[in-house]
Amino acid sequence: MRKREILDQSPNDDSDDAEPQRAGIQSVEVGFELLQAMSQADGPLMLRDLAAAAGMSAAKAHRYLVSFQRLGLVAQDPLSTRYDLGPAALRLGLASLARVDAVKLARERVADLLQETGHTVAIAVWGNQGPTMVHWAEAPQVMPVTLRLGDVMPLLSSATGRCFAAFMGGEGRDAQRLTAMTREELARLKKLPRHDGFTAEDLPQSQAEVQAMLTEVRQRGVARVVHSLLPGVGGFCAPVFDAQGHLALGMVVLGWVATLDTDWAGVPATALLRTTRRLSADLGHPGATARSQRA
Repeated sequence: MRKREILDQSPNDDSDDAEPQRAGIQSVEVGFELLQAMSQADGPLMLRDLAAAAGMSAAKAHRYLVSFQRLGLVAQDPLSTRYDLGPAALRLGLASLARVDAVKLARERVADLLQETGHTVAIAVWGNQGPTMVHWAEAPQVMPVTLRLGDVMPLLSSATGRCFAAFMGGEGRDAQRLTAMTREELARLKKLPRHDGFTAEDLPQSQAEVQAMLTEVRQRGVARVVHSLLPGVGGFCAPVFDAQGHLALGMVVLGWVATLDTDWAGVPATALLRTTRRLSADLGHPGATARSQRA
């Protein structure tokens, strides 16, 4: 029996299997409210807060959480006792993101870009918590840069974050959240010490500096960091747009500055821009075709 038929049945339906199927479907939908609440939170939640966000009692929420933990959809920190999404939820999310056509097309270009630049190449998309790494490939002949699937990149100290902060724009929930996240990160940056022995070239210290930085990213069409995220590490991130002109993903080239050419006109930056512009053209982005042909 299809779900619509089950949900449309009257509570007085006398069929033998109607009520068990109704209860099963309703149970899944109720439990999903907990997962939804966790996905929208800024971090792990206490049981009482999670239950309140999902609109249920703590006792009821706990029963669902026990099952979700067994499935790996939810994890509980043994010290803080807070709940967060587990590894199975991450795998589901990454699998869904990886099936997006733009990501598939971008992955097909990773090998060529890696060979041309000689450095780690990665793909990032906008996730629930911000710019999220969904694919990467390391160049075997250089020292690897630690990167994991599902890593969420900071908005102001990573090339990936700066790319998304500069090009997402528009209105709506994601844009509003982007603005709030940028302000929060700026406040944290002001309190952090500089890297010993390294100079973070352009970590912004005011809202005006943030806007100037993002303006430069838009003008150049690519974001860059040198020592800003990690001492000794540099990287570039360029945007890929879809047919509607929306930011579909960011492609990244990063590596140790001892071997990575961090010049704006160097091979990594120019090769990345050429690749992303052609990919945007393939996705039907207006105006991208002419630029990709000139690149």
